[in-house]
Amino acid sequence: MHIPSLKDQVSAEEWQLRVDLAACYRLVAAYGWSDLVFTHISARLPGPEHHFLINPYGLMFDEITASSLVKVDQQCNKVIDSPFPVNPAGFVIHSAVHAAREDVQCVLHTHTRAGVAVSAQRCGVLPLSQQSTFVLASLAYHDYEGVAFRDEEKPRLQADMGHANFLMLRNHGLLTVGKSIADAFLSMYTFEATCQIQLAAQAGGELVHVNPAIVSGVAESMRVQTGGLGGAFVWPSLIRKLDRMDESYKS
Repeated sequence: MHIPSLKDQVSAEEWQLRVDLAACYRLVAAYGWSDLVFTHISARLPGPEHHFLINPYGLMFDEITASSLVKVDQQCNKVIDSPFPVNPAGFVIHSAVHAAREDVQCVLHTHTRAGVAVSAQRCGVLPLSQQSTFVLASLAYHDYEGVAFRDEEKPRLQADMGHANFLMLRNHGLLTVGKSIADAFLSMYTFEATCQIQLAAQAGGELVHVNPAIVSGVAESMRVQTGGLGGAFVWPSLIRKLDRMDESYKS
């Protein structure tokens, strides 16, 4: 599939964001978190226009490139002409979060088996692992209202999420946000691991819960672990990993 490059048609800042978002899509595919073509990762572009980048609907995540990403406005109308369709229904959740959270650049949503399984458990995320403590420090829940294509759901989703960085969509999946694409990806890596570990632990013997006092001090632990850089600490190594696999996401 030949996709004409947009590198010379957009600003250097937008191009870098496109490359990082395309990398994020490829990494989600590489880690097995994609659901064919049915989830989305969105990134807000700088500026007062509230423009976003989102995937061309119908492409698998391991096909997405910097130039194929579609630039849309808050209503998911194309800002730059693109031969690819977009999915306004899929953008409802993303536009709701972006509208309520000026601190968020990236919204990452998945439908993984482990994520959906834990989202269907009444207990939600349990304090069973080190990974879970990072999630529990900033976790919210939103009840399932059917396929999320109605604007009327947005205020309830926004109210439920508040200032949390992890959102469990009941019976649906996982959502993370970040001040950067790297932050949203690292949070999803932790969220997904939390769910996989919980299901594995529940299949074994008696569960041991982490002391609640540890959860309350976890923000400082994360800061120390990443040298205060958050997702930026691990992102360069992820890009090197991706480049060894396939550099076509940069086109």
